[in-house]
Amino acid sequence: MSKILEVNNLYARANEKQILNGLNLSINKGEVHVIMGPNGAGKSTLANVIFNNPAYKKESGSIFLEDQDITNLRTDEIARLGVFMSFQNPEEISGISTLNFIKTAKNKIKKETIFLPSLKKEIEQNMSELSMKSELLTRDLNVGYSGGEKKKNEILQMLELSPKLAILDETDSGLDVDAIKIVSKGISMFKNENNAVLIITHSTKILEELDVNFVHILVDGKIVYTGDASLASQIEQNGYSKFKVGE
Repeated sequence: MSKILEVNNLYARANEKQILNGLNLSINKGEVHVIMGPNGAGKSTLANVIFNNPAYKKESGSIFLEDQDITNLRTDEIARLGVFMSFQNPEEISGISTLNFIKTAKNKIKKETIFLPSLKKEIEQNMSELSMKSELLTRDLNVGYSGGEKKKNEILQMLELSPKLAILDETDSGLDVDAIKIVSKGISMFKNENNAVLIITHSTKILEELDVNFVHILVDGKIVYTGDASLASQIEQNGYSKFKVGE
């Protein structure tokens, strides 16, 4: 199978605190991977380090997207190559509508002229699938949106930008059962044999309607165990104590 993401022996820190400690991860096209772990284990750090967030300092290791070394590329360069990341707390941006935000981002990534009427029609169709109010399309990005609307908007962006790899950092946090089902539906709409999804979560609810290939347990900055989808249910029932270093 063709690899999309390869993380090799990655060490990283934030604010002088060591967080990632020799983390390895490989994701192939067509796969859905899930990362779970106790608070402070380094789950969100991994997502930010893949995207080269300047708040995090890589000490060693490498990150490849397909055959290209993206370890030290800028965040915008990584995004243009086909990596998407949703956030736990999506930013509110005044002065730019959701429609214009998606149009501008798509133009930068695809490097082609975007025909606005066709794009608007396509977005409205996806919004309908995600049970989003059409009025949100022309409102300022995330401004005044509910928590659920912000998270659905992230999934909408993912669908429109069609990245090679989607990293979803606790997209399900703070959502009710119905909203989680809609987010799961959006992930299923996105997923195909030519892309991949990496989901970071504390809950199994978002996974119930997804075809998950691997679940990874991250403890103390490295993956200590990998299993199939059933591992997530085991964690929900029994917690992480058996995986913690030194226990």
